[in-house]
Amino acid sequence: MDYTSPDFKKWLDKLQQESWQLELIISGFAIYGLLMAYEPLQIKLFKLALSDQDLQSNALQLVLICCSILTFNLILHVLLRGLWIGAIGLRYVSGDIDYQKLNYSEKFDSYLKKNVGSFDLYIARLENYCSVLFAISFLLIFYITGIFTAFFTLYLFSETLATLTFIPENILEVLGSFIEILFLLASVFVMVDFFGQGILKKKRWTSKLYFPIYWVFSKITFSFLYRPLAYNFLDNKLGKRVVILLIPIYILLALITDSYYKNSGYLLNLNNSTSFYADSRNYENETLKDTEFINIASIPSKVIDKNYLKVFMTYREHIEDFVIEKDTSLKSDSNKRGYTTNFLEGVSVGIAQKEVIGPDKQSDLKVYLKVVSKLYSVKIDSLTYKHDFIVSRNAKKRLGFETYLNIKNLSDGKHVLTITGPAKENKWDSDSKTIRKTLVTIPFWYFPE
Repeated sequence: MDYTSPDFKKWLDKLQQESWQLELIISGFAIYGLLMAYEPLQIKLFKLALSDQDLQSNALQLVLICCSILTFNLILHVLLRGLWIGAIGLRYVSGDIDYQKLNYSEKFDSYLKKNVGSFDLYIARLENYCSVLFAISFLLIFYITGIFTAFFTLYLFSETLATLTFIPENILEVLGSFIEILFLLASVFVMVDFFGQGILKKKRWTSKLYFPIYWVFSKITFSFLYRPLAYNFLDNKLGKRVVILLIPIYILLALITDSYYKNSGYLLNLNNSTSFYADSRNYENETLKDTEFINIASIPSKVIDKNYLKVFMTYREHIEDFVIEKDTSLKSDSNKRGYTTNFLEGVSVGIAQKEVIGPDKQSDLKVYLKVVSKLYSVKIDSLTYKHDFIVSRNAKKRLGFETYLNIKNLSDGKHVLTITGPAKENKWDSDSKTIRKTLVTIPFWYFPE
């Protein structure tokens, strides 16, 4: 259709008058879908965070932020629309506000006429706020997504540089640092222009310098999808007012939802299990909820009534880093890590099936597990126990290492299990081979049957 034709403009005017119905339908379905999706996404985020998948974890964190913002905005939109519909219904019954019938004093009468005004004006303002709020909800999502795609582009560029092995490593480091600094400086200019509502586009000399940065960031943030909506907000005072009002509301809500009443100075904020604190995440029979996951290691329960103890230690990427560092023979092109697809995995298995299931691979896994057993020691009450890890998955399909300890000689009562070894924070330390620390402490009670 020709957007300049009178018929098209009449069609748009008609849609504008009836858009509130579509807004309510979309808001209702969207709120229901967002509330239903939030918990599964949060569970997935916990799993990714515990698996050291930082890129996917950050992407999912962004999705959850977008869900929270969109849910709040749409609920607020539905409430305002409900108020708007109620106001229209009341207008049908009683018309406009009759200040004479209220029979207030001259002081209150003049004040109310000035500050409250006409009931029709109130309805018009509600309509405008509802329409702006509905549109800005999706615009904010695009803004947040644009920030992520910009930094994701930088990440992809850095990863691409790392694959250029024919360039000397020191040159790659200098080039990578230069690109990161250039990107951050350009990001600062974009932020200044954004919060300054296009201040760098107004002057002739600043616009010439800023235009290349604007062009690049418009591509990597996909701003061409929402640019008309953004500029339509910038030339509207009400749109600016709503944005300025929403930002402090988001900050306030974040503070409120993160607040709680602290009723003890000693018994709260205990995050890591010790000999004095039993964290439920270290006991398999207590991690029943979908949102509860074993962090480092676990045993079956707080009370052990068998003469053996099962110990499960979760797999983390830094464990494999230490294993390969300890035995460099395990590092090979056939055992590369990173992102792949089920299709590519299937093809590689089909091509090299004999190698995958052959004795060479089994031998590598045997050496791998021996190194793991050497790196991580298991103690009960400071006494080291012999252990032989195997690869396993717990009840929640979490990959890790499992072993069983003979505890028939333990006395009845309380005992403390500890696992020591190299920690994740020592991965970048040149002396990480010699640094060992207690990774987890799990108290339990032994009462054999």
